[in-house]
Amino acid sequence: MNQHAAEELVKAIAAETHAPMETVSRMYEETWAAFSDGARIMDYLTVLVARRVRENLRSLRTDAH
Repeated sequence: MNQHAAEELVKAIAAETHAPMETVSRMYEETWAAFSDGARIMDYLTVLVARRVRENLRSLRTDAH
């Protein structure tokens, strides 16, 4: 995934979850690093990382309430 596409995905997740861009960006980068470490097939990595970031943000919001 190119940098521009990743930035657009981070913006979309931030808008959907009402989370700060910085938070989403950091979570995306950390999750990407964790998921891509040792991965041989990268085809669905973007989808999996985006899903995990959304799930983590939802759980943070739920825990805060």
